[in-house]
Amino acid sequence: MPLLCRSCASELRLSFCDLGATPFSNSFLSADDLDKSETFYPLHARVCESCWLVQLPAFEPADRIFNDTYAYFSSYSESWLRHCERFCREMILWRELGSGSRVVEVASNDGYLLQYFQRAGVPVLGIEPSGNCAEAAQARGVPTLVEFFGRETAAVLVSQGQRADLLVANNVLAHVPDVNDFVAGLKLVLAPGGVISLEFPHLLRLMQGNQFDTIYHEHYSYLSLLAVSRLLERHGLRVLDVVELQTHGGSLRVLAQHEHECPAAFGASAARVLAEERHAGLDGAAAYRDFQHRVTLTRLALLRMLLAARAAGQRVWAYGAPAKGNTLLNYCGVRTDLVEATVDRSPHKQGKFLPGIRIPVLAPEDLLAARPDFVLILPWNLRDEIMEQMAAIRSWGGRFMVPIPMPAVLS
Repeated sequence: MPLLCRSCASELRLSFCDLGATPFSNSFLSADDLDKSETFYPLHARVCESCWLVQLPAFEPADRIFNDTYAYFSSYSESWLRHCERFCREMILWRELGSGSRVVEVASNDGYLLQYFQRAGVPVLGIEPSGNCAEAAQARGVPTLVEFFGRETAAVLVSQGQRADLLVANNVLAHVPDVNDFVAGLKLVLAPGGVISLEFPHLLRLMQGNQFDTIYHEHYSYLSLLAVSRLLERHGLRVLDVVELQTHGGSLRVLAQHEHECPAAFGASAARVLAEERHAGLDGAAAYRDFQHRVTLTRLALLRMLLAARAAGQRVWAYGAPAKGNTLLNYCGVRTDLVEATVDRSPHKQGKFLPGIRIPVLAPEDLLAARPDFVLILPWNLRDEIMEQMAAIRSWGGRFMVPIPMPAVLS
C-alpha cells in the first residue's frame, strides 16, 4: 500500500533521509526494563513532491507517545525560558493584550510560556495531551485541559465562548499526525481579528546545518514555509509574516490570520524566506536527494572521533538526554563502550537509560565527580549555555565535543 502525504494525500516516492530503525526517542527505560525487549521502528523521512512536506509515517497513535510517561519538560532550559518571556512581552505590546484578552496555547507542556502571560494579567488556557506535563502546569496555577487538539476540541471551546485573541502553537505542528484536523481546529478557535503564532524548526536550516538528529518519530513532519503556507491556505488561513529565530538550530515563527483579514501579499520577511527556500531548491527534488550523503559522512566522522578517544585510553561522557541525542546515538550505534554515561538537569530523566543504546542518565554532579576527558554535547543548540554551566571540566583538562554540523572537539 503506498504511503500518502499527510497534508495533501499525494503518493510519497522521494526519500530524504533513512536513519535505519530506532525506538521512540523519548521512551526512556527504567532499570527494570533493561532485561526486556524494545520495539524499533523505521526512521525514514520522505518528501511529498506536490506540497514539499518532509515527513515520517505515523507508526503509533499519538496517545502512545504523548502520555503520562512523556519525559520532555520545557522548563529545564534557561535559554528557552528567556525566549518565551521575550515572546510574551512582544505579543502583549503588539496585540495590546490585557485582562479582556485570551491567550490559548496548544501543546502547553508544563506551563513554561503561559506563566508569563498570566503574570502580566492576561487570561490564559493551556491544552496539553501529556498528563504529567499538564499536572506540572496546573501546579503552577496555569489552567490546562488534558486533551489532544483538533476540530473536536476546538468546537467545544467555541461552544464555551473560549476563542483566542492570540493562539500559540509553538513546536507542536511537527508533532501532529493529522495536520489537517489540527489546522482546521486552529481556524475554528481563532477569534475574529486574532493571530496564530506557529514556531517550528525550519527545514532549510536543518538541511543547511546537517541537523539530521532532529528527525525522530515524535516529529512527524519537517516544515518549510512553502509547505506550511499551503497547509494554512487550505483551511482559510493566511501567513501574515514570518520571524526568523535562532532556537532549535534555526526556527521560523509564522504569524497567521483568517484569510479574509490578511493582506493578499506576504510581508517582507515572509517573502524573503520563501525566496530563500526556492533558491535553495526546496521546490525541487535534487536538494532532498543530496542530504543522505552528508548524514553518512557525519556518522563516520563521529565514530572515528569516539574510537580514537577510546584507543587513546580517554573517557567520554555526554551532556543532555534530548530526543535528538537518542536519534544520533542510535543511528551511529554508540553505546557505553564509547560513551560511558550522559547527564541531564531534568530529574524526570535521571536514573533512566536512553532508549535503544541504553546509556545511563545521571545528574550533572556525577559528571563532575567522574572527571572524563571529553563531554559530548548532545543538545548542540544549547552548547553555549551548557559550556558555561559545565566550565569546571576545564579544571582537569576536560574538553567539549559537538556532533553537529560535523563532529568536532571545541578548543
